[in-house]
Amino acid sequence: MTDVRWLDERELHVWKLFHLLQRSLNGAIDRQLVHDAGLSGADYMVMVPLSEAPGDVLRMRDLGMQISWDRSRLSHHVSRMEKRGLVTREDCPEDARGAMLRLTPAGREAIEAAAPEHVETVRRYFFDQLEPDEVEVLGRVFDRMVTRLNADDEDGPCTR
Repeated sequence: MTDVRWLDERELHVWKLFHLLQRSLNGAIDRQLVHDAGLSGADYMVMVPLSEAPGDVLRMRDLGMQISWDRSRLSHHVSRMEKRGLVTREDCPEDARGAMLRLTPAGREAIEAAAPEHVETVRRYFFDQLEPDEVEVLGRVFDRMVTRLNADDEDGPCTR
């Protein structure tokens, strides 16, 4: 058995703060999206890559990889979004087994309506709390961490 490298008091404090920050920030963003646009954070997570893709369409498999969701989770959530008219599934022209996901005009309207308040919430609770040099440092740190996670992850890459 290898020696455990326990967290020291300072590291434990930072780790707990990171978890609290993550939960609190996600909660604030989710509340804003529901309040201002009737979208969940998960809806927004699915819609952003679609809204950035040519023709507002992506292969389901590629979307799942971009947002780090497994096929089952994505399929169930997409079914709920389809019922609300935000997205539609289409057959994949290159592979009959694959499916494409398209942002509908209603979905495009919803994400465009949500985006201004969403970015303001991100600024208010994240970037406005940082000095410009801290943004640079966090960018380098997060990039290094994601690179390490991607290198160690056998199931596929994390998204950047």
